[in-house]
Amino acid sequence: MGDDSEWKKLPLDQKCEHKVWKARLTGYEEALKLFQRIDDDKSPEWGKFQGLIKKFVTESNAVAQLKGLEAALAFVENAHVANRTVGEVVSGVVSKVFNQPKARAKELGSDICLMYIEIEKADVVQEELIKGLDNKNPKIVLACVEAIRRALCEFGSKTVAVKPIVKILAKLFESREKPVRDEARLLAVEVYRWIRDAVRPSLQNINALQLKELEEEWAKVPPGAPRQSRFLRSQQDLRAKYEQQQQQADSGGDPADAEESVQHVDPYDILDPVEILSKLPKDFYEKIEAKKWQERKEALEALEALAKNPKLEAGEYGDLVRALKKVIAKDSNVMLVSLAAKCLSGLALGLRKTFRTYAGHVVPTILEKFKEKKAQVVQALQEAIDAVFLTTTLQNLSEDVLAVMDNKNPSIKQQTSLFLARSIRLSIPAALPKALVKLFCTALLKQVNDSAPEVRDAAFEALASMMKVVGEKAVNPFLAELDKAKLDKIKENADKMQLAGGKKGAAEKEKSAPNVQPAPEAPAKPSGPPKKAVKLVGVNKKAKSTTAGGKQEAEKTKKPAKTEAAMETELSMEACEEKAAAVLPALCLQQLDSANWKERLAGMEEFLKVVEQMSSDEMPCQALVRMLAKKPGWKETNFQVMQLKMQVVAAVALRGNFSRTSASAVLNALVEKLGDVKCGGKAKEALTAIGEACSLPWTAEQVLSLAFAQKNHKNQAEALSWLANAIKEFGFAGINVKAFISHAKTALGATNPAVRTAAICLLGVMYLYVGAPLRMFFEEEKAALLSQIDTEFQKIQGQTPPAPTRGSSKESEDQGKGDETEQQEEGGSPDVMDLLPRADISNKITGQMVDKIGDKNWKIRKEGLDEMAAVISEAKLIKPTVGDLPTALKARLGDSNKILVQQTLSILQQLATAMGSGLKQHVKTLGIPVITVLGDSKNTVRAAALATLSAWVEQTGMKEWLEGEDLSEELKRENPFLRQELLGWLAERLATLRSAPSDLLLCVAPLYVCLEDRNADVRKKAQDALPIFMTHLGFDKMSKAAGKVKPGSKDQVVALLDKARSVMPAKPKAAAKAAAAGPTELPAAPKEVVAVHLDGEATEDKHNAKMAKAASAPKGKRKSQELNQSSNSSTSSSMKEGASASKTTGPSEAKSKRLSGATGKKPSGKGKEEEDRSGPLFTLVPGRKELRVKEEKSLKVLKWNFPSPRDEYIEQLKTQMAPCVAKWLQEELFHSDFQHHIKAINAMIEHLEAEKDAMVSCLDLILKWFTLRFFDTNTSVLMKAVEFLKLLFTSLSNQDYHLSDLEANSFIPYVILKMGESKDGVRKDVRTIMAMLCKVYPASKIFPFIMEGTKSKNSKQRAECLEELGGLIVLCGVSVCQPTPSKALKEIAVHIGDRDTSVRNAALNTIVAVYNVCGDQVYKLIGNLSEKDMSMLEERIKRSAKETAPPSQANASVLRKPPVEEQAPTKLSQVRAQKALAAQQQQPPPPPPQVAPEFSLDLHLLEDDYSPIPDFPDLVEVNLPPVLDIPARQLARGWKRPFIPSLPCPSSTINMVISRIASGDLNTSKEALTQMDEVFRQQSASDGLVNINQFLIATVMQLRLIHSTHMADQRVAKEDVSKLYSCIVGSIMTVSNGGSEGGLAMLGIEALAQKASSGVLKDLIDGLLTVMLDPRVEELRDGQQFISSVNQLLGKLFEKSEQTNVLSALLMLLQDALSSSVSSKFSELVMKCLWRLIRFLPETIASVNLDQILLDIHNFMKAFPKERLHQLPTDLAHRTLKTLLHTLCRLTGPKILDHLTLVENRKESELEAHLKKVVKVSAAKTGRGLDNVGLIELWDYKQKHPDVDFSPLLKELPPITQAFIERGLIEVSAEREREAKTPLVTTGGSSGQLEPSVYMERIRALREHNGMDNVSTTGVSSEPLEPSVYMERIRALREHNGMDNVSTTGVTKPDLKLSVYQQRRCGLENNVQEEEPAGRPTPSLPSAPPSSKGVVTNKLSHLLHNQQSPARPTNAPAATTTTLSDLRKRLDRIKNNR
Repeated sequence: MGDDSEWKKLPLDQKCEHKVWKARLTGYEEALKLFQRIDDDKSPEWGKFQGLIKKFVTESNAVAQLKGLEAALAFVENAHVANRTVGEVVSGVVSKVFNQPKARAKELGSDICLMYIEIEKADVVQEELIKGLDNKNPKIVLACVEAIRRALCEFGSKTVAVKPIVKILAKLFESREKPVRDEARLLAVEVYRWIRDAVRPSLQNINALQLKELEEEWAKVPPGAPRQSRFLRSQQDLRAKYEQQQQQADSGGDPADAEESVQHVDPYDILDPVEILSKLPKDFYEKIEAKKWQERKEALEALEALAKNPKLEAGEYGDLVRALKKVIAKDSNVMLVSLAAKCLSGLALGLRKTFRTYAGHVVPTILEKFKEKKAQVVQALQEAIDAVFLTTTLQNLSEDVLAVMDNKNPSIKQQTSLFLARSIRLSIPAALPKALVKLFCTALLKQVNDSAPEVRDAAFEALASMMKVVGEKAVNPFLAELDKAKLDKIKENADKMQLAGGKKGAAEKEKSAPNVQPAPEAPAKPSGPPKKAVKLVGVNKKAKSTTAGGKQEAEKTKKPAKTEAAMETELSMEACEEKAAAVLPALCLQQLDSANWKERLAGMEEFLKVVEQMSSDEMPCQALVRMLAKKPGWKETNFQVMQLKMQVVAAVALRGNFSRTSASAVLNALVEKLGDVKCGGKAKEALTAIGEACSLPWTAEQVLSLAFAQKNHKNQAEALSWLANAIKEFGFAGINVKAFISHAKTALGATNPAVRTAAICLLGVMYLYVGAPLRMFFEEEKAALLSQIDTEFQKIQGQTPPAPTRGSSKESEDQGKGDETEQQEEGGSPDVMDLLPRADISNKITGQMVDKIGDKNWKIRKEGLDEMAAVISEAKLIKPTVGDLPTALKARLGDSNKILVQQTLSILQQLATAMGSGLKQHVKTLGIPVITVLGDSKNTVRAAALATLSAWVEQTGMKEWLEGEDLSEELKRENPFLRQELLGWLAERLATLRSAPSDLLLCVAPLYVCLEDRNADVRKKAQDALPIFMTHLGFDKMSKAAGKVKPGSKDQVVALLDKARSVMPAKPKAAAKAAAAGPTELPAAPKEVVAVHLDGEATEDKHNAKMAKAASAPKGKRKSQELNQSSNSSTSSSMKEGASASKTTGPSEAKSKRLSGATGKKPSGKGKEEEDRSGPLFTLVPGRKELRVKEEKSLKVLKWNFPSPRDEYIEQLKTQMAPCVAKWLQEELFHSDFQHHIKAINAMIEHLEAEKDAMVSCLDLILKWFTLRFFDTNTSVLMKAVEFLKLLFTSLSNQDYHLSDLEANSFIPYVILKMGESKDGVRKDVRTIMAMLCKVYPASKIFPFIMEGTKSKNSKQRAECLEELGGLIVLCGVSVCQPTPSKALKEIAVHIGDRDTSVRNAALNTIVAVYNVCGDQVYKLIGNLSEKDMSMLEERIKRSAKETAPPSQANASVLRKPPVEEQAPTKLSQVRAQKALAAQQQQPPPPPPQVAPEFSLDLHLLEDDYSPIPDFPDLVEVNLPPVLDIPARQLARGWKRPFIPSLPCPSSTINMVISRIASGDLNTSKEALTQMDEVFRQQSASDGLVNINQFLIATVMQLRLIHSTHMADQRVAKEDVSKLYSCIVGSIMTVSNGGSEGGLAMLGIEALAQKASSGVLKDLIDGLLTVMLDPRVEELRDGQQFISSVNQLLGKLFEKSEQTNVLSALLMLLQDALSSSVSSKFSELVMKCLWRLIRFLPETIASVNLDQILLDIHNFMKAFPKERLHQLPTDLAHRTLKTLLHTLCRLTGPKILDHLTLVENRKESELEAHLKKVVKVSAAKTGRGLDNVGLIELWDYKQKHPDVDFSPLLKELPPITQAFIERGLIEVSAEREREAKTPLVTTGGSSGQLEPSVYMERIRALREHNGMDNVSTTGVSSEPLEPSVYMERIRALREHNGMDNVSTTGVTKPDLKLSVYQQRRCGLENNVQEEEPAGRPTPSLPSAPPSSKGVVTNKLSHLLHNQQSPARPTNAPAATTTTLSDLRKRLDRIKNNR
């Protein structure tokens, strides 16, 4: 294609790859225009250029490269697939662009790199640029440094990582090239702009002059924080924010918010750690304990020098820290104490988080040492404890700090308070929870009044620091006891105080918040929904619900009122009467004192009416409730008046500012009335109202105290009952558990049973919140009482606490939500356990006990451990301070006595339960050593260690375990037990974790090592953990870490990563752990409506009220409403739009839309529900299925076996599904409405392929759920269920998955129940499911289930089961019968006498099927039958012998996969029918009559007419004398047939041998294959005894068994596997090669190979290709040789098998391969096989069933339309399909359109349109020549049949076509007349012609020479033709042999017609491109009449390709002279030319 005109016609992508640079330049220009023109970034056009972009940038021509770079830049900027090309493109830019001399090229290359950064690929770009710094070309290095600097300058340090840049800076300054050093200096200045002094430590070792220059440059850097000028695609909101700030700054605003962009980089993160433990002096520990202080000092100085390193490598510093702690605590030399403190400070600063483990050990010692008065020592200790604090949190140190606050030494108290003040100032408010603030404030208040002034000052400083950090509002409640002067002093100190880093405290934020004026309408953030409106008490239009200021203002208006009311003073009775008189009518007050109860009743009614109309500000609560006590007061005898009094109390408490003083006035009276039958209910309501006004904890404590002070048991019981209900309504927040436990114990000891019962109910409610630890406080109760308590607890177990609906718990829920979330992520809950009383056991852990635990004698050690266990058991709940216990227990974990190790683990489990969340500080000390125990060789020890770990993690959460390097160090240990247990534990725990610390990345490297561990279990556990790790770390980080793996292992690791990526589970949602928090939002919907009304932002009309009512409707109604609405597409879409709009619109709009869409369980509306449903349906939890199997086997759960499902089974399934299934899906699955079940099944169908691995992990649960649906009566659900099950089992079969016994036992018995369904459609689907089950579960195991089904009372079920049994026997043989054929068949034969006709027929058919397999042996197997039954059986056997085909016929229809509409046969009748059809299909079709194709009959339409005609097959002669010697017996009634074991049926014997091929035993399989090989080599083997399909199926099963089991089994010798492979290949090769030598044998075996069906061939080719691609096969001893044999076998298979079946098999296999997730190599191999068959097509086209092939192609194109084919990674599949269709069209011409008979809806098929297009193009190419061929043949036909009239046919054609045909016939007639008149001109004076016999002899010789002796040479008739005809044929032969330049035999060469040239050209195009195998026969040439010379030439042209002769010249002499002798010589030369 050197001409411009040629490459300009090429497509754009081919231009870009053209070898001519101008073509490429044009391509790049067009591509640039195209990229700029495409608007949609997800257009499929981008995918076409994905693989070409690298060539754009690596262009070799400089001119074209510039344009290519511009196009590449446009591609990266606009294409959505650009991020997939980043690695290769940036690498190409570095290597091929940065070395260019043109500045423009470098600039474009740099722009491309920056654009990749903009599309979120900064890490890859930075990595490639840093790699470029190692290039030897300084130009490339310079350009890379410049690109890095630009990236950092424009995108900032948050996007471009600074740490890798800092590491390479020093190396750049050492470069020999000055430009590189200059650019490095600019880069260092840029880095300094972003991280300031953090860069200095890394550059201290460069040249002094360079450092000086750098310092000068750094001094010029402006002090302000830099801002990025370019933003990522995900940072567009940040860009808008910066632009807004810039506008504010330009308009004179305050640009203070700019500080947010400052990134403070810690130099510590950039430095490399230093290992110092190995550098310590060898005698360090001896010297530090030496008696001479000089030696101790020497050791400490050596340590101090090492500890000065700013970053230390993690390690075991425990011994070192203990040594320093001992020096600080006990050394008398203060100088050494100071030195040890400095060393400790250095270690803490160098280790940081890693030092957290040791912080709790050294802090108490340092605090105690503050008693030293020397300033030098105190200063060193202060530095040490400050450094230690930076490694931990104040909460972890709180107990140690509080313990020394009461010390008598003032110095210790002073320094502790000062340390507390410094620590608080370094903390953030979130690190100081309310409980901690309370503890510190309480302790500091004592020191405020201390006698020592320095202690007081320190306490004031600490309190001021607390107020500064957490805010005045948080601290004030705890400072109520301080006088005003001291409080003012604290506030003054807080105002003057400056926090570290200049950050603002909470107090300053409080002051500044109200001053911020919010915008009138705050714009909604696009990242999430708008915030909820603040719930206001009254109308407050000034408060904006979307601002923090409004929220705080609302709190200010509410909280002080409550506080003031709570501190109300008690009024006198006179004052109360005065206040009451001001608000109550005078008559009302008079009536209250009346002696008439009716007047009192009227007065109380008026009282209540006035209270209900009164506002809260006007209501004098105390006065009103005190007035109720006026005579007769609470001694009222009329119950109606008393009820009204209680209603008044409730109304006042709810509506007014009700104080505890007011409550105290009425509580005693209310408690006394609790037991009253008539007034008890009102009394409880009043108490509830008081609890809501004065907080439930206070009210409950008062009520219980008053109740138990009385002797009325009924009041006590009712008080306990009221409290139980109140806790559910108010929640458990603030409850005094200790007091309640005391009251509960008192109640349990009561004599009245009602009191005890009420107490037990109260304990049950408390258990709901507290959990199992509550029981520990009641273990001393009597056994009977404890049993009742346990029963109550079991009822509550598993339930979640209800959401609080009353009181402050609900109001403060939103405020505390943030704190709760943080606590939950840290692993704890907002701990109710902290409310329980805990004991301090540190004083009980004596030194003597610790010494016992460490004794040399194991018995004494055991005594010490027993004592320790007793101490913990006695204390129940303990504090975290346990003295030296951790050190002692840690040593016992490594004890040589395994019994003591297990006892230690048991004590650690006790500690976990007793210590609770305080266990966190002991994780590093005691928890990590437990992991080491997992490496023990004993299973029991490892199991105990795992139980201990689980117990600890429940209390501590996973965060503490994952931080630091401890886990990674444990994984590095080369202990297989440790690795597999630890990986399994990690996978289980991480799967349920919401987020993981970044330190988890440290475990990735050892995880990759475990992937290649020698132990298979370790490898499996590592592979299971890989997706879980990826969930938390992301694929990019994992892939990046894989780059550091050894090169030899990298490919395997990357492959496993890709596999794990496809099965990566989703992270658990927040609601998974906060189960209790979820329901708390339930009542928010109605309140939100009220908030809208009060704010005045929206008015509530009738529509809103209706929608709000719908929002609070019951769940079932709402769901059904949603379902009804979903049927209307417009409504559905509008609701979706509403849901999305609520995220982006303003507050008022969002509220109204939330109201209108609130149909779900939560108030966020349907949009929120749909958003929640976007995640995966199923969660892959490793090990969960195995655990369920284990539990069911050990009967820990109910076995799935029932006649009908009970509630406990459903609840059990629901519980098991909870961790594995999305919450919304579980709700749908277990909903009472069947429509929700259909909805759930539809969702599972949609996610079947995407989540198939997750579905497999919980397959047992899915199948169990569908068994429940089999008991439903709703047909819609049942049909939908079987639809899903069919898809499910198809998917499982494609994955080669096999059901476990648990899954089968839970499903198959129940699906068999539906075989007796009354509806035919259901039964048909169930049959299909049963057929599919045989592919995923052994038929021999299914057989017993079906046998059980035959015992059913349902006759339809019995009949169906018997039919199914017959089908199994036909397909699998008698061996499928279980437990033995004899027992099974006897049970089946019983049904011959069944009353139901269908059952009898089914039983008879099944016995007949057995008879067809094993012959007369069936009579022995079925045993004795009654005379009637035996006669029926004999008659049926006789009849079946006439109707059915011989059993040796191959069941092709069964083995071939049915189309979509056709179901797999399972019934015996279906099997027989398909057998008969297969027998008819295997017979060769009759030869077609010799009629011209255009006018021949449509034979393919007449074939159906032949089908009814019986065509009996020939009898097969078998040379089996023993069989033939058996005399024929006439069946007679009552005559018993003898069983002859010595004369078995030969076919059944061979079937038995074939069935052994698939055996799991290698030797059995090899023996069977050897026997079959001998059978094939015998001449009689092909005579109908061997079912080739059955043999190949067994072989395929063995191949799969080897691949999945034997190759992976370490116990199986690889030599045996290799031998088995050889046997398999040898046996199949025998079939393909033709068996033993000899013509008959070869023909017989070839005929056998022809019988292989397409379905079997597909599976066989699949198995062989899988073997070729298996890398494990190459590792075998003869692996390469074996793969070569398989390759050769495939070639023989393609050659010998029936071509239609092979083509169909390959097409189906290609479709399956492209649809599944198999490797691309497999698909490529399948396509190579197809290409090979395509090359054979010119020879095999006659034997190919084009109708079937076109049907398979149609199915392929239906599954893979053109759009989907283009989405594949390569276009090889598209090209393959295109080539196949073009070849078929070329070989058959337009007639191919007549072979679309099997395709339904031809007009809608892509295939027909494509074929028409190809035929049209082919016709256009051949031009009029092809038209002339048809006209010539039409003219010849008219000459032979002059009586035929064509005029009626021509009239049906268009006029243009009629004119064309008539004109063409006239031209052909004229041409024939010219040919007839042309004389034969001779030269050389010879005018004679040779006789025709001479020419015939020569042509015959030439034909024989070319292998064409079988072709008739006499034309149509046997009469001799004219010499001109023979001359023409000789000329054609000469042309084929390249002899046109030789003079002819005296005959003038006439001009050939155009049609002849066209036919020759077609012949050349039809030639095969490669040399065909020698064994392939040459197709015979048809006899040609004189008018068909072109056809002869076309056939002979096939020989031209096989000749090695020079090209035929174009010009030949017009005429030559010859003689007879010359002609003979030339003919001889033609013969010898080969």
